[in-house]
Amino acid sequence: MSTPKAGPGTLAESILRGVGGAENIESLTHCATRLRFQLHDGAKVDQAALDSLQGVMGTVPQSGDRFQIVIGGAVSRVYSEIMNLPSMSKGGTAKPKSDADVKAEMRAKSRGKFAWVDNFFEYLSDSFRPLMGVLLGSSLIIAIASVLDALGYVDFRAEDKSATWVFVDAMWRSVLYFLPIMVAYNAAKKLRIDPWVGAAVMAAVMTPNFTGMLNKDSGIPGITCTVNDTLGTQECVAKVFGLPMQLNDYGGQVFVPLLMVALLALVYKALQRVFPENVHMVFVPFFSMLIMIPVTAFLIGPLGVWAGNGLGEGLSWMNNNAPIVFAIMIPLIYPFLVPLGLHWPLNALMLQNISVLGYDFIQGPMGAWNFACFGATAGVLLLSVRHREKEMRQTATGALAAGLFGGISEPSLYGIHLRFKRIYPRMLVGCLVGGIIVGVMGGVDTDAFAFTSLLTIPVFDPMVTYVIAIAAAFFTSMALVYFSDFRTKEDRAQANAERDAAEAAAAGTPAEGVQAQTAQVEERELAGVGAATKSASAAGGSATAAASTGTGIELTAPVAGHVVSLDDVKDPVFASRALGEGVGIEPADGHIVAPVDGELVTTTETGHAFGIRTTDGVEVLVHVGIDTVQMKGEGFNVRVESGQQVSAGDLLVEVDLDAVRAAKHPTVTLMTVTNTADLTSVEPHTGQDVAGRAAPVGAPVVPGGR
Repeated sequence: MSTPKAGPGTLAESILRGVGGAENIESLTHCATRLRFQLHDGAKVDQAALDSLQGVMGTVPQSGDRFQIVIGGAVSRVYSEIMNLPSMSKGGTAKPKSDADVKAEMRAKSRGKFAWVDNFFEYLSDSFRPLMGVLLGSSLIIAIASVLDALGYVDFRAEDKSATWVFVDAMWRSVLYFLPIMVAYNAAKKLRIDPWVGAAVMAAVMTPNFTGMLNKDSGIPGITCTVNDTLGTQECVAKVFGLPMQLNDYGGQVFVPLLMVALLALVYKALQRVFPENVHMVFVPFFSMLIMIPVTAFLIGPLGVWAGNGLGEGLSWMNNNAPIVFAIMIPLIYPFLVPLGLHWPLNALMLQNISVLGYDFIQGPMGAWNFACFGATAGVLLLSVRHREKEMRQTATGALAAGLFGGISEPSLYGIHLRFKRIYPRMLVGCLVGGIIVGVMGGVDTDAFAFTSLLTIPVFDPMVTYVIAIAAAFFTSMALVYFSDFRTKEDRAQANAERDAAEAAAAGTPAEGVQAQTAQVEERELAGVGAATKSASAAGGSATAAASTGTGIELTAPVAGHVVSLDDVKDPVFASRALGEGVGIEPADGHIVAPVDGELVTTTETGHAFGIRTTDGVEVLVHVGIDTVQMKGEGFNVRVESGQQVSAGDLLVEVDLDAVRAAKHPTVTLMTVTNTADLTSVEPHTGQDVAGRAAPVGAPVVPGGR
């Protein structure tokens, strides 16, 4: 049975139940759009129930008992509601763990073939994710200053700026310059060591004392400097303890703190084992700093700078020597990296480029992907307005606003794009068009880390190239989605049927009002089958006309088995007779046949439901199992197609009942007369065993008004 969608007040509780309860939660964090769970046992997650919740855009299971739930802009509120639930104070993240517990849980994380990959990217993303708010804030400050510069109010890039604009510079440079300390704090927290130790080690090589040695004219003896012609930067070496130490300005660096904290975690935890617990507070931080500050200054710092510069120079070489290839590659790979959370390394490279080169060349072509994504969402929004789809209109409106003004793509991806397979190919065309324009017109740079939104357009140079590229990407995707639709022809007919049922319910039509309840559970295609058979009936002759014959129609069993009442079927839609009177049959085998002669008006792609209209206008629905639509056709071998004539006993589909049971779906096969309200009587016979193919399961169905 489908899980009803929860209201806003119960979403937190429903999510908690879906992940196996508070006692199954080891830790819970969140980013701009997702709840991120580390669970004790990932097998306890009810993913289908979570996906069906109102307010959940999607779910992402990962190895190592990790699980992500995409919420969108309300993630912070939902996170707070979950953390404030009474059960969370008794178990879950608030539950204290012994040293042995922690070790056992860390070992458990390594389960799975690719757990180390998840570990690596989780480390990267959790080190950056909490900083997204301040990075966005700083990018908007830059954008405002750039607008004023473009309008001629101030020369934003002049060397002799007034104290006012020097102060404005400090407002946004604070985030980028001290980014290594912030990253070190988050990375240390992720690896479960004192985050302030991580921040302190990184801060030591960013103090005025340390950076002052970068000036060869500082008067400090033992310092020699050379100029790197490739990057245009100065490299200095100082003699410290008689050893050569390469000096670097670590402002804005990201690889250094990531490498440093990875080693610091090993040192910190080793020291915890060496010293008694009652002196940890003093000696563990002391020796950690005593060891790691020199190691960072002499080894990790230069190594991190070298690695970051090497990656930056490699991409810079590609950008300079094959600009079209580079400009096309970036927007085409991003749509596949972002849903998996694999885009963080490129974000780190952007920050590295700004720190070393003073500008970044990745964000320009990346903007083509973002605006192609937003354009596809705009196409969905226009279609939802045109077809009066209220829920999709609301989803698309929120996702488009988050994208255009915040540069956040996850609401579009998880709320819409990943749900409809026709969107991605159309969006990729927009990415390609935008990338080609960026490459052909010579590339786009920026000297700021900016979320690619409408508000940050002024930070890109040349701005005209960037605007043309993102506009082309946006409108290409929007037009392709709008004119070819994001739904298939069958899905569109089904969606329109749901809409009509909902609108009829709102107008107070009783029969359709009950049918509209199907939209509140996950059996949406069911209403589409019923609507399609009714449309076919209207086209081929009305039920009233057929009544002049004065005869009835006897339906036979679509499958061998035991006949039960719809009241005994564990599905509220069928039990309520929303889809007409009928019976359920607990199947003895997987051979599903036509119960009556007629035209096969509707078949589903998944092979679990069939609609048949007789020459007398009786509309019959055969539905195999409950919630079997979620199997996406696996285990269903369909033998017919829509539009063909069938006779009672003709094979419709062969079903692997063991596969249905393995997927934890009821196998009961349902047969209903969907236009029961238009007929004189429909009398089911239950409680009997039938052989299938020719066994009657009801008295004659008599056409005509009641």
